[in-house]
Amino acid sequence: MQDLKPKPPTSAGEMLGHPKGLFLLFGTEMWERLSYYGMRGIFVFYLTSASAVAAFGWENMPQVALEAKALSYLGWYAMLVYLTPIIGGWMADNKWGQRRCIIFGGILMMLGQFSLAFPHAWLPDGSEITMLWLGLALMIIGNGLFKPNISTMVGDLYEEGDRRRDTAFTIFYMGINIGSILGYLVVGWIGEKVNYQLAFFVAGLGMLLGVILQLTQARRYLGEIGQQPSAKLGLTPDVTDRHKPLTPEERNRIKVILVLGVFTVIFWAGFEQAAGSMNLFAKHNTDLHVLGWEIPASWLQMVNPLFIIILAPLIASIWVGLGDREPSSPAKFSMGLIFLGLGFVSMCGAALQIGASETIRASIWWLVFAYIFHTIGELCLSPIGLSMVTKLSPLRYLSLMMGLWLAFIGIANKGAAEIGKLVGESGPLATFGGVAIAAIGAGVLLFFLREKLVDWMHGAEEVHTEITPTTREEIGITADHEGAPPKHPGE
Repeated sequence: MQDLKPKPPTSAGEMLGHPKGLFLLFGTEMWERLSYYGMRGIFVFYLTSASAVAAFGWENMPQVALEAKALSYLGWYAMLVYLTPIIGGWMADNKWGQRRCIIFGGILMMLGQFSLAFPHAWLPDGSEITMLWLGLALMIIGNGLFKPNISTMVGDLYEEGDRRRDTAFTIFYMGINIGSILGYLVVGWIGEKVNYQLAFFVAGLGMLLGVILQLTQARRYLGEIGQQPSAKLGLTPDVTDRHKPLTPEERNRIKVILVLGVFTVIFWAGFEQAAGSMNLFAKHNTDLHVLGWEIPASWLQMVNPLFIIILAPLIASIWVGLGDREPSSPAKFSMGLIFLGLGFVSMCGAALQIGASETIRASIWWLVFAYIFHTIGELCLSPIGLSMVTKLSPLRYLSLMMGLWLAFIGIANKGAAEIGKLVGESGPLATFGGVAIAAIGAGVLLFFLREKLVDWMHGAEEVHTEITPTTREEIGITADHEGAPPKHPGE
């Protein structure tokens, strides 16, 4: 097969053993995540604040119903944020290319944050809710264009079989988490201590910086990567039908993505309690005093990105150090689910401490340890999932499959909102305990399915039986080295 995949410009050079384009994408994603997580960290608090309740006409709603409504809004928003990447992936694959989608999506998200920031006093009475919907719609569409394509471009920086790819996604993941720390720290503090709408304005400025970075530096460090639709790059000189049937190997690989997608939904439905039920538990049921000062409740969510930055290099080095004993991607997913469950065991401890009392506050350490366990689980699952999609997807459907992967996370976010509502109905102990049992049970089940999934990967993971060069020739597989994704004729 003729290699039509663009490569980073040689003049750009490398940094820390990786193309410098990786760090441009790192920076762009960092500013976008500051915008997204900063807004997400205070969104439920904003909707339940006195000013928003008065502006939206919700004054007569009981607190439990008000929080349920806020969680529902968050769930719909978060679900659509992750479902629209299917459209954004298709646009990049077939029409615009990844770079144009990233820039246009970033501009829409910036305008969405500014819409949320528009002062209620400047709007005609009754139009406040319209401005809220406009802001959310712009951010949803913008995220759909932005999110699948910047992740895909990370994979495009590397040749097929390049073992640096998993490490690259871990580095990229650190950029995501530096951005989220800044979002929670700056946007969260401004929202809870100063003004929520001013915080949305600051989040919009973060997105503006990401757009400027991409506009000014992409040509220098990315060259032609992301300029052309991926479907065109997937065509061989003698194949003009981009809709050619999938090969058996491609179908099996896609099945792996779909099966792991189901377990991904379970993981994120628990993990995303952070922005909803766990965030509200932190604000109303947790003692937030640290060294005599009451910290903003949204700051507790910084534990996750902070420990990702601390633990990501350690876990990446563990995978490399294990060599041939490194767990397969499905096994890592299994570990991620079990660690998620352990985090909710810690939340059960917090729920037991407060009991049925309305005055007792849980120790902040229960939530800190919950977030640390969730962080370890996330590192076992999320960057591995992104890397796996780029390794297993046919090139002509790469952005679309990345969009589908993010759609699984979107479905999980809506599920997370529905689970979060149960805290007000069944209580935190029953809800958090149920999530713990479901997560650990799913992890154990996936552990027993891992070998079959590895077989369906056809060489993207370590093969179980020795394949000689002669056998490789007979079945039409070539690989640069053991463990690299195989190249099938016509792929």
